[in-house]
Amino acid sequence: MMKYLYYPGCSLKSTGRAYEESLLAVFGALGVQLEEIDDWNCCGATAYMAVDELKAFSLAARNLALAEKQVGAGNTAEVVAPCAACFLVQYKAQKYMKEYPQVEKEVRVALQSIGLHYDGKVNIRHPIEVLLRDIGVERIKEHVKRPLKGLKIACYYGCQLVRPYPVFDDPHNPKTKELLMQTLGAETVDWPLKTRCCGGSLTGTMGEIGLPLSHAILREAHRRGADVIATSCPLCQFNLECYQDQKTPGIEKTRIPVAFFTQLMGLAMGLSEKELGLQRLFVPVAPVLKSGERA
Repeated sequence: MMKYLYYPGCSLKSTGRAYEESLLAVFGALGVQLEEIDDWNCCGATAYMAVDELKAFSLAARNLALAEKQVGAGNTAEVVAPCAACFLVQYKAQKYMKEYPQVEKEVRVALQSIGLHYDGKVNIRHPIEVLLRDIGVERIKEHVKRPLKGLKIACYYGCQLVRPYPVFDDPHNPKTKELLMQTLGAETVDWPLKTRCCGGSLTGTMGEIGLPLSHAILREAHRRGADVIATSCPLCQFNLECYQDQKTPGIEKTRIPVAFFTQLMGLAMGLSEKELGLQRLFVPVAPVLKSGERA
């Protein structure tokens, strides 16, 4: 059985709970074990990074040090981080520690003060990369029991998953999520807003700026004929789904399901709606599923 360490981050234990449920269900069905990092903490995303970047790096580095400790001295920890922000911040912390000696020095002092040490033996992985590079398309196909035939999916990456660090995909026109969805039998739509910011960090503070950003994405996905938007960021999913009924001047309201890509994978693999947390969606996926083709 393949085994990885798992960093859930704050969102997957709260508003993004359906992401964790579907991720664990899908990886379990594929025979992949995810072992949660003991005593993990917030990665330092969002406000931390804006207020004090060094402290944000120190928070991220604590998780990296804990991962190394968990796999044992001399071993490399393969850490799966599903949240786009968690993935980005912890990768960025690693990169800055390698490239900027002063950052590395101060972060190491912070870690030493709590009895931890970091040797740089951690690979931060996103589930999409693991699914395609480690598990592979053929193995995923073997587990597809109810192909998503007839379903048109707009794959949405958001602004952090492939930028500014194109770790596993093209930063301008990524295709990995499309490949996954096509492997499930779905059709993916070609659209230009797949990496556009959804306004997630602005909707709650400056709604007049944030809402038009999210509504433009929803409208474009609908205009391109998408039945559902597939996302991989808890904040993007929440923002795109939960504010669909809000009015935005000059933009018509659009109602379209926004699901985690792992939920759609689970559906194709024949997993139950409860296992995948589909009951947690405010805009249900069920009405757009052609039950006659996927029963």
